[in-house]
Amino acid sequence: MKNKPNIKYIAFDADDTLWDNEPFYRALEHVFNEIMLDKMTPEESSAELFKTEIANLPLFGYGAKAYTLSILETALRLSNDTLPAASVRKILDAGKQLTDSPLVLLDSVEEVLKALAPKYKLILATKGDLLDQERKLKKSRLEKYFHHIEIMSDKQTGDYKKLFQHLDIEANEFLMIGNSMRSDIFPVVELGGFAIHVPYHTTWKHEKMDDVGLPDDRFMEIDTLLNIPKECHWI
Repeated sequence: MKNKPNIKYIAFDADDTLWDNEPFYRALEHVFNEIMLDKMTPEESSAELFKTEIANLPLFGYGAKAYTLSILETALRLSNDTLPAASVRKILDAGKQLTDSPLVLLDSVEEVLKALAPKYKLILATKGDLLDQERKLKKSRLEKYFHHIEIMSDKQTGDYKKLFQHLDIEANEFLMIGNSMRSDIFPVVELGGFAIHVPYHTTWKHEKMDDVGLPDDRFMEIDTLLNIPKECHWI
């Protein structure tokens, strides 16, 4: 058996790793799809929305407000700027509901944090709108478990390098746990860190990637957070 790595920091993604998030976005998308039903199928309007989201990422980043703006822009474009005021209001109201959606922790989250906190420095490493993420963290009542909170505008290799520099650690001392292959897994493994993929039942298309080529000595997939202390031989 290979030597156990010297992991000192364990970082957790937030949305769809610690608490539900994606279903609330899909609820707003459903409102948008219904408004567009007289023009196209839900599949077609969702495809148009995704194009707008990707185009707007450099401008708006991630989060509920960015998503609501992209939906409004798409609805206006698809209606040739004839979207009724009532539909605009419906989208805005649904967007506010998304921003203030209830916080539902996933199974066993606090149990796992309690088990790991005495042995490791825990990090919350998430991306999105600052106010949106701070609001959700406050609702979660999990802040007490984390040594450091990092809310990033994006989660690419450069963003993780900055985090490592801030923490004054090497990549091989860092383990990232999350549901997104694109944001949580690939960048960390590429830098020489460790990563555990915990799939969520639904994932935004932009975050999906295959795990082809990831080294099994620094990457693993586990069905649920509860099994990490038992199944992960790195900790």
